[in-house]
Amino acid sequence: MRRTEYDAGQAAKHLKVPAAAFRWARHTGSDPGPGRVVLPVVPGRRGGAGRRRHPAAMPSPPISGGATADRIADALGTPNRTIHGAKANVTAFVVRRFVDRGLLVDLSANPDGTLHHPGQVAEVCRRENLADLIAADTPLGPEQAAARLRVRRTDSDHMVRLSWIRSPQSIEVRFGTSRAGAVDVALYTTASVDAVPAEHPEVDCRPAPRCTERPVGS
Repeated sequence: MRRTEYDAGQAAKHLKVPAAAFRWARHTGSDPGPGRVVLPVVPGRRGGAGRRRHPAAMPSPPISGGATADRIADALGTPNRTIHGAKANVTAFVVRRFVDRGLLVDLSANPDGTLHHPGQVAEVCRRENLADLIAADTPLGPEQAAARLRVRRTDSDHMVRLSWIRSPQSIEVRFGTSRAGAVDVALYTTASVDAVPAEHPEVDCRPAPRCTERPVGS
């Protein structure tokens, strides 16, 4: 008996198309919905039984999260530097936050990277509020978050424990060349950190006054 229902991976393999292309077709509403997919029959030649084929035209090859970040940076007029060790203006962290916002679709099943439709990336690059979105989604480390809030690191850590500040992603930081010394460092979006004073006015984030010695003879 010939199979007529497939899961997403089986359907992509059966159609001999990349899984990312099939995921994009699903995103655009070209199949019956989540779960198993029923592929329509396309009549075969010379009265044959036909073959199963997805009705949607397959898109252009997807681009990586890194390439997406580079295109967004170019659109802002602040290209990501290619010099070794230089800090990028737009990072893959920001791209993942665009996925969280629903502005981009992740076409990859790989947790270590993302794939995106170049046409959708171009739409994002044309947004008038692109610079504001980048600023809101810029990553801050624990020390940077505490400094931005003008509080001690122990205070910001307590805010994290209270879920006032949430980390959507962490990165692995190595000390030396061995993974034995690697630690996971949480990253926070600038917008989430900036929201703390308004959402929790009981917290005084003003800089503490400093005591200075009075000059001799004054």
